[in-house]
Amino acid sequence: MDQEPSLRASTTDLIETAETGDATAVDQLIPLVYDELKALAHRRLADERRDDSLQTTALVHEVYLRLVDDTRVSQRGRGYFFAAASRAMRQILVDRARRRLALKRGEGAELITLEEDHAAVDTQASELVALDNALTRLAEHSPRHAQVVECRYFAGMSVQETANAIGVSPRTVKSDWAMARAWLFRELGEPDITTPPAMNR
Repeated sequence: MDQEPSLRASTTDLIETAETGDATAVDQLIPLVYDELKALAHRRLADERRDDSLQTTALVHEVYLRLVDDTRVSQRGRGYFFAAASRAMRQILVDRARRRLALKRGEGAELITLEEDHAAVDTQASELVALDNALTRLAEHSPRHAQVVECRYFAGMSVQETANAIGVSPRTVKSDWAMARAWLFRELGEPDITTPPAMNR
């Protein structure tokens, strides 16, 4: 019963510490966000009998409200949280894809649906894993471009939210997003990524 208030206080403390420039606080924040996102996603998907999709944008925002004392956190602090949540959501989606591939090996990969209100993108689990690998390579050359993809694609964040999360202008986010998509298109030889995802079973 007391765990959630304690977790909320711990998360808020880490965000405040991150605002002072302590990078280790961000590293400590990611596992907390990951665990909460994963648990909430599991409960949501178990409850959704007719609609297997789960919008990552709504999930990330709900976890923020559960884990952060907004009265103590600045706009920049919110950015630290959403950047951590983007990385955590990427890990969750890719982990799910890898598990599906392991289960389906030899039988063909099962489809994972990634969709937003205004569009839908279907991709095989193997393609999502390939995207993750390519994104890791992109991060070696340009960490910021990779972070923009994490925010926009894996956490379903808007341009403004992404700008707040990584501390750049919306114009920079738009430029980075376009360049990253083009780079990934060339790297993967597949249609470029366009819309933030939702998770399904």
